[in-house]
Amino acid sequence: MDLTPYLETLRRDLASAAAPGGPDVARAADLLAGSLEASVRLCLLEVLSDATAEITTQLDAANVEVRLRGREADLVVTETPHLTAPTPPPPPSGETGDLARITLRMPEPLKEQVEQAATAEGVSVNAWLVRAITAALYAGPHRPPVPPMPPMPPAPPRSPRGQRGRRITGFAQS
Repeated sequence: MDLTPYLETLRRDLASAAAPGGPDVARAADLLAGSLEASVRLCLLEVLSDATAEITTQLDAANVEVRLRGREADLVVTETPHLTAPTPPPPPSGETGDLARITLRMPEPLKEQVEQAATAEGVSVNAWLVRAITAALYAGPHRPPVPPMPPMPPAPPRSPRGQRGRRITGFAQS
């Protein structure tokens, strides 16, 4: 931003105010304007600095600065990332801690697909769902990478074809 037009406007206003006083007053006003130019330029820069500081406090994700280049002042806006507390990584599945129990309702076809995916990976449906939820929470451009999951214990041997075991669901507490 070139400050010269603003200084020229101030000089013209001072000259027009001094014109009715005659040539001696007009010359004194011109000398006064010349000697005050550096002070007025500094005052304008201070005003710009205060304005940018005020604007920066009103913005959530940007910072406004005044940068001097020769006799020009440039206003520069830089985006600042939102600083949020990093999401703690999930505890490894072998770690003991409080577990929460939830009831999950899903369409039967989706449930069957989840069971097939868990069986293909050789893990329980619960372990598969925990992995899927963890991956969904830690995916995306602003998220930390998913921490590596510990290896799962080997799956129990499968029953021969044609023999399907009964599925028992429920909750037990000792």
